[in-house]
Amino acid sequence: MNNLKQKFNKNATELGIEIKAMLKEHGDKKVQETTLKQIYGGMRGMIGLVCETSLLDKEEGIHFKGYSIPQLVEKLPKAEGGSQPLPEGLFYLMLIGELPADADADEISAAWGRRSHVPNHVFEAINKLPLHTHPMTMLSIGIMAMQTESVFAKAYKEGVSKSEYWDATFEDCLNLTARLPRIAAYIYRRKYKNDEHIHPDGMLDWAANFAHMLGYDDPEFHELMRLYLCIHADHEGGNISAHTSHVVSSALSDPYLSFAAGMNGLAGPLHGLANQEVIRWIKEMISELNTTEPSKEQIAKYVQDTLDAGKVIPGYGHAVLRKTDPRFTAQMEFAKQYIKDDSTINTVWNIYEVVPEILGSIGKIKNPWPNVDSHSGALLQHYGLVEEEFYTVLFGVSRALGILAGMCWDRALGMPLERPKSVSTRMVKQWINGEIDSL
Repeated sequence: MNNLKQKFNKNATELGIEIKAMLKEHGDKKVQETTLKQIYGGMRGMIGLVCETSLLDKEEGIHFKGYSIPQLVEKLPKAEGGSQPLPEGLFYLMLIGELPADADADEISAAWGRRSHVPNHVFEAINKLPLHTHPMTMLSIGIMAMQTESVFAKAYKEGVSKSEYWDATFEDCLNLTARLPRIAAYIYRRKYKNDEHIHPDGMLDWAANFAHMLGYDDPEFHELMRLYLCIHADHEGGNISAHTSHVVSSALSDPYLSFAAGMNGLAGPLHGLANQEVIRWIKEMISELNTTEPSKEQIAKYVQDTLDAGKVIPGYGHAVLRKTDPRFTAQMEFAKQYIKDDSTINTVWNIYEVVPEILGSIGKIKNPWPNVDSHSGALLQHYGLVEEEFYTVLFGVSRALGILAGMCWDRALGMPLERPKSVSTRMVKQWINGEIDSL
């Protein structure tokens, strides 16, 4: 087996060197409407998907049905006495394309409340896992265990017409969205709070009830959850979690199977797991500098040392955005409204003052600005939710809003099985050398 491994490593290394040289010389060569660089570079910038729920503008950030994050904070319905948008309103907007009235958001909140019962076998499946299991693994298994309740799977087995696929999908998506906070809160209380669980409160909205089941009844934290679950809800169709769910769903897998697949993608360090990496990096900096309030000069040196060590600055940079992520700004505005003089949050803001100039001076980084992950952990820490491993689960509960609304659209529009064409490097070399006419 070692001989096989060595041979593979030798071949892969040689081919990697060859590909790098090939792209340097021929990377801008057109393949139909794209380039070799894009084909080998993660398909960045290639238009190959339709997403009806949101679009990402490189200058203004995410737009939900034409509305920016600042507009949503202003215009979406709010809880009584609150200032932050209700996720119920955003879900309505992504499905209907119009800003909801308060009554529309209330109707969705009530529907989710009625649909929120989770079968006991789901909790039993989670309980079989050792406590050291990552909470994202627990979440994925919980979702998969709940697949027994799929309306779409049952309807498909019974021979439902293609024209009615959307109806069963719609029911699954509402049910899954309603039940996710209960599963996520169960995981949190089992793993971090001695398996002491809190029953849902039917009088609360979706986000506030989630916070309550986690064990946080501070009205400010309820407001934070409303904002958090809105701003993380969707990011058009090409990100890993949304795209993975879309691809799996295109095979007519039901929403439980499809969304679980997306959550496995969200758990990757280059996607949703990044939010826990940010706060850990900040904590490591504070520890090494031996101060809870490092100066901008100290931060700048630590940032440079991090870069010199060949590492990245977590929470900075984005594949599409070319300005500060409006989701970062929304969290900053929340902190200014509700939080006074928190040392970690002050450090986040000082990092914001320092990092873009340093990264911009490197020249190779197109976006030196903060993304959504650079601020969220500090806010959660302030209110006592200090378990960084769980942050991606919060992200996942939020992302359900966009992914599942998008799944309803896919089914209603009859989107087909997704099956792009692939080529081998051998074929690419033959094409470059003129041995074949096209790829």
